[in-house]
Amino acid sequence: MDYEHKAKAVGDCLLGYKTDESGWKVCKKSNDVVVSWRPSSEFPGNVYKGEGVVSGSPERVWQCLKPVPNGLRVKWDNNVKKFELLEQITEDISICRTVTPSAAMGIIAPRDFVDVILVKQYEDGTISSNATNVSHPGCPPQSGYVRGLNHPCGCICVPISGEPNKTQVFSFFQTDLGGFLPRSVVDSFFPSSMAEFYSNLAKAVKSLKDL
Repeated sequence: MDYEHKAKAVGDCLLGYKTDESGWKVCKKSNDVVVSWRPSSEFPGNVYKGEGVVSGSPERVWQCLKPVPNGLRVKWDNNVKKFELLEQITEDISICRTVTPSAAMGIIAPRDFVDVILVKQYEDGTISSNATNVSHPGCPPQSGYVRGLNHPCGCICVPISGEPNKTQVFSFFQTDLGGFLPRSVVDSFFPSSMAEFYSNLAKAVKSLKDL
């Protein structure tokens, strides 16, 4: 499998989601985030977009988001129980396995996901993590976990001009959870879990010691 090609394509795809504002419908608003959705063109489900401003410089926010083993994200993100590096392809591209706990009061069983992840930095200081599902010989499906599939997803941290201690954070989730879940469970899970994601991210950034 051409992991590098797939990683670069997902980076372009996420940037497209961020710039294309057509067709999004707001499904949840909180103080931290506005969550919208539209039908996915990747699979028979939805793509969800979160958009919010987090107090903290892009460097501090990224510190909490960056997709690395033993990183901060497993500590604050309730939907990430474990994060493993399977293979480092280039400095910016890796293959990783993410394990998620059971959710929705046990209706959603533990999942695992295998993704190629691209970390991309832009000249304006924007930094993003971009992921999509791949298969990898080192990680076949495992008992005890339903193998889910992430379609193009990730986070984009954008500096705010004149506000060095604030960061605009876009997040995109587009996940086929696999198994036999009622659509209503999936549709109610993502908006609320994304609102929680932003609230927990804000707390994590606030609790970071000065970098």
